[in-house]
This record gives sequence, structure tokens and C-alpha cells, in this order.
Amino acid sequence: MTLRDAGNYISNLPAKRHLEPAWQTATRCLIEAADKGGPIEFARLGMMQALFPKVEPVYHSVDKDQKWRNRPKLVRDR
Repeated sequence: MTLRDAGNYISNLPAKRHLEPAWQTATRCLIEAADKGGPIEFARLGMMQALFPKVEPVYHSVDKDQKWRNRPKLVRDR
């Protein structure tokens, strides 16, 4: 794809999503690459981070997990 295609994609986003920080960063990197001759790789990385945001991992405690609570003890632990 081209920088113009990426710009059209961002401009067609809904206003609520367009104002998210990841999309603002992608837009700024895209403008710098297109107008000021900035690195195109930064524009690509900004788009990738906006398209596929990192999801916060969910950690489950073994103590709160019911399936491990009623587990029979091993013979060596008795």
C-alpha cells in the first residue's frame, strides 16, 4: 500500500476512533513521512501499532481458581 492509501484509511475512521492516541501517533508519523521526507518505517510501525493494539494480559491466581482448590493431594505431600 502507499502512504496515500494509509492516509485515506485514517481519514475514513469514525471520529471517536480517530482521536485515540495510537491513531494520532500513526497520523503524525504518516505526515512526517509524506511531507518532510521522514522514515517510512516509522509510518508503517505507527499504523501497525494502531491497527493491532497490545492487549493487557490477564493473570489468574491459582488460589482463586476453583478447579485447583479441590484437587486431591499427591501421596508425597501427605
